[in-house]
Amino acid sequence: MTTQKTSVLVLDAAEPMELAEFYAGLFGAEVHVGSDPDFVEVVGHDGVHLAMRRDHGYAPPSWPRPEDSQQSHLRILVARDDLDEAEREAVGLGARPVDTNNRRGPHEERIFADPAGHSFSLAVSPVIEPRTTGQGRRHGVPVPGRENFG
Repeated sequence: MTTQKTSVLVLDAAEPMELAEFYAGLFGAEVHVGSDPDFVEVVGHDGVHLAMRRDHGYAPPSWPRPEDSQQSHLRILVARDDLDEAEREAVGLGARPVDTNNRRGPHEERIFADPAGHSFSLAVSPVIEPRTTGQGRRHGVPVPGRENFG
């Protein structure tokens, strides 16, 4: 029997609380501060679990890099019809669009930097379709039978 585990992506930042508030706003999640103020977690529905760690010597990553190498980044999946709204939300919270040289064809992925400079993308998911609630707002929901994102 295996013990229960979860994975958490930890992002370094000069100001972890500010970065945590950005991602909490983006995901509609909550910020949790434990006994160590230099380590802040963001926990939300749908499995969102991130953490921010204070790094006093933090320097933002450069992306895209000249040699076009991959770096780890968050890929946030949304329904096709929600991509523009997700972009407005991200920019409204402080994200900065990142200009890339590889922008041919339909733009089903949009690249940003968070307030601390970490890259992330908003991308169309093949398994999330929009749903309209009674208030007319659209939300991405998994399509039954297509739970595997792989």
